Amino acid sequence: MQRYTQTVWNDGESDGYEPLLSERSLETVEVPDAGLPDDLTRDELELPELSEPELARHYTRLSQMNYGIDSGPYPLGSCTMKYNPKFTEDVAALPSASVHPDRDAESVQGTLEIYHGLQDYLGRIGGMDAVTLQPPAGAAGEFTGILIAKAYHEANGEGDQRTEVIVPTSAHGTNFATAALGGYDVVELPETDDGRVDVEGLEAAVGDTTAALMLTNPNTLGLFERNIEEIATIIHDAGGLLYYDGANLNALLGRARPGDMGFDIMHYNVHKTFATPHGGGGPGAGPVGVTEELAEFLPSPQVRETNGEFELFEPERSIGKVHGAMGNWLVLLKAYAYIERLGGDGLRDASAKAVLNANYLASQIDLEVPFEPFHHEFVASAGERDAADFAKRMLDYGVHPPTTKWPENVSEALMTEPTEAESKSSLDQLAAAFNAVTADAASDLEAAPSETSASRIDQTSAARNPRLSWQQLDES
Repeated sequence: MQRYTQTVWNDGESDGYEPLLSERSLETVEVPDAGLPDDLTRDELELPELSEPELARHYTRLSQMNYGIDSGPYPLGSCTMKYNPKFTEDVAALPSASVHPDRDAESVQGTLEIYHGLQDYLGRIGGMDAVTLQPPAGAAGEFTGILIAKAYHEANGEGDQRTEVIVPTSAHGTNFATAALGGYDVVELPETDDGRVDVEGLEAAVGDTTAALMLTNPNTLGLFERNIEEIATIIHDAGGLLYYDGANLNALLGRARPGDMGFDIMHYNVHKTFATPHGGGGPGAGPVGVTEELAEFLPSPQVRETNGEFELFEPERSIGKVHGAMGNWLVLLKAYAYIERLGGDGLRDASAKAVLNANYLASQIDLEVPFEPFHHEFVASAGERDAADFAKRMLDYGVHPPTTKWPENVSEALMTEPTEAESKSSLDQLAAAFNAVTADAASDLEAAPSETSASRIDQTSAARNPRLSWQQLDES
């Protein structure tokens, strides 16, 4: 098994890290009189005194000290760090893609045609009758979906009555947060011993107060909910709506559609399914699809085609805008280009390879995988090892670790999703890293990582007290 040493740049004066630009020599630039009020101006501006090569090398060194999907395998279960093909970046960089959001519809017919086409593609892929592209991320898509559900119940005169949203205990944390942010009481639904929805428990939980059930299928264990049609019937008979979290749609492309299972609302994680940038990679997108009876509640504006022309319109009972303009246009353009390039057969092939890769990888590692048969992802157990230590040690073998400690129904969980993008040799590299860590001494895991540019950081403090500018760092 090959070991891995991450690049570490040290100028001999910075204690082992790449200095901030603010820590390099500064020059004071006199600010000319701009005719602005005094409270909007400053007398001088401190800027790093760097040449262009120094600046380029600084960011290059930082990139070499980091790990990303372009560096190697990134099997982060559920979060799905999917490889972004470079041709979509080329499409988004075309001069004709630079469209100001305030231009009138007549002058951006090509842009609206792509919006309309993507709405159609996503609707057909998900089995939905109408789609909005406005939400700027998956979590925002979830919230939009819950707002649509709320508007639907209010229109039926049941807004005050429908106060609860049911969420399985293994669901994504955003599901619980979304329901609560939407003003609902969250009812947690436990799973059965086989890792799926407890149908009897669901029947006991639903009632006149049920607004919706939020569900992922396959679920976070990679398991398909075989009773999904029965689940949909239970929710609908109670007057509730069935919401599909699109996190795991990558397992179903071209094979099954949430709409056909009975889902009324769904959001699409285009970064997980259609290879747009994820998280820190830039602005996101979280389109939402609905059935026909909910289409009138979609955010405004929507795009439709009338007599060969594309126009914007406001749905009759729209919940209003949930994001500026028409959403994050260039992200949506990348998703459209990806779908166009692959086509129906390519998307179907992607889901097949995602499932194949997950099953092959699981068969090659020396860890227990307690729940199966799984699809695009699996959850292994680190056994008596601490999953967090296990993950840190994997960094020393040149691969990114899986998601750890979740879902909680697997002891010391290692949630793993290789996606369809990885080759067999890449999967073998991942398996070798898993097995090497399994064989390592406990002391090696506890001290890991030892081959990276940064060791263990205080993740909780970093999340709760972020310092997002050099000024904040300088003041601390």
